[in-house]
Order: sequence, then C-alpha cells, then structure tokens
Amino acid sequence: MGFRMILESHDDIEVVADVADGVSAVAKARELRPDVCLLDIRMPGLDGLEVTRQLAGPDVTDPLKVVVVTTFDLDEYVHTALRNGASGFLLKDAGPALLIEAVRAADRGDALVSPQITVRLLKHFNGAGSAKPQVPPPAEPLTARELDVVKAVARGLTNTEIGAELFLSLSTVKTHLASVQGKIGARNRVETAAWAWRSGVVS
Repeated sequence: MGFRMILESHDDIEVVADVADGVSAVAKARELRPDVCLLDIRMPGLDGLEVTRQLAGPDVTDPLKVVVVTTFDLDEYVHTALRNGASGFLLKDAGPALLIEAVRAADRGDALVSPQITVRLLKHFNGAGSAKPQVPPPAEPLTARELDVVKAVARGLTNTEIGAELFLSLSTVKTHLASVQGKIGARNRVETAAWAWRSGVVS
C-alpha cells in the first residue's frame, strides 16, 4: 500500500496490479506486461530472484523490466538479481525519491542500484591483493570527461549527483554515459561501474 501511494502520487506512473506471491507475480506480469515490475526478494510461492529470472532472465524471449526492492542487501542476492536480468536493486529504506528514480530508469532501459549497494557490490572486482582480471580495452579511448563520469558512476552516484559534482547538465551527463557505454560495450550503468572497477579506473 505504501509503494502504491508513492508511485501513484506521480502523474506519469500507474500501478496496474499488486499481488501477494511470486506465482501470481509471474502470471500477472505475463498477462499485463507492465513497463516495470517491482519485486520483493521474500515472497511466498516463488521468491523474487526466481520471478526475476522467469520474467527478465537471459533465456526470456521478450523480457520485462524488473526492479528488486528488499530489506535484504546480501551481496549474493544482488549478484543473483542482476544476473537474472534485474534493471535495479533498491533497499526499502532508500526513500521515495530513489524508488521513483529506479522505476523511471528501468523504463528508460537504464539500471539503478542503491548507491550503498553499488560500491560494496563492485569492490569485489578489485579485491585487495588479487590479480587484476584482463579487461578488453575500450573500442576507442575515453575522454578525460568521460573518465570523470565513469569514476562517479563507480562510486554509486546518480546522474543528478554527477552533474552537480562535475558542473554538467543532466543531458550532458547522459550523453557522456551513452558514449562510454558504446565504447566499452556496457548495457547499463551497473556494467559501466563494474568495468571501472575491473579495469582499475577506480580502486
């Protein structure tokens, strides 16, 4: 009920259904094909990770966009959710603004992960004392400004926060991010951040 109130207070968002368990979530989502599905990790019947796989996984022909919202921020859940095709991962205490931003980001084909999760999730790519994995170089070199944006993304900053920090407009941040993703072959900001940690752009 709380989520419904938050979401429906915005004119551009309509809640088309809410259900009590994972089996119903899969059935309703396939029937109604909403622009974005919000899933909890802990649900009766099927958990949110399995529902995510069935709706958005790599084997799904026409995947739906999924944002996982949970009180559980265990790294294994985050890894599995993203591997199963989630377009975002939020903690329930992230606040209404981030919830709305995550839904809109998923709808745009972007991905948003709670900043505190992003940094912790990605640091394992750069574990102390471990050998750096070999990362293919970008198709063409990143500009100095693009590197600044990548570093900010890797720290878990949103586009708005990046713009404020680097004195850039929101559209310019998005342009730089799109250019970076094209050069490094990333599909979204989560993969961009992962590339930054793996390649040693941030440490």
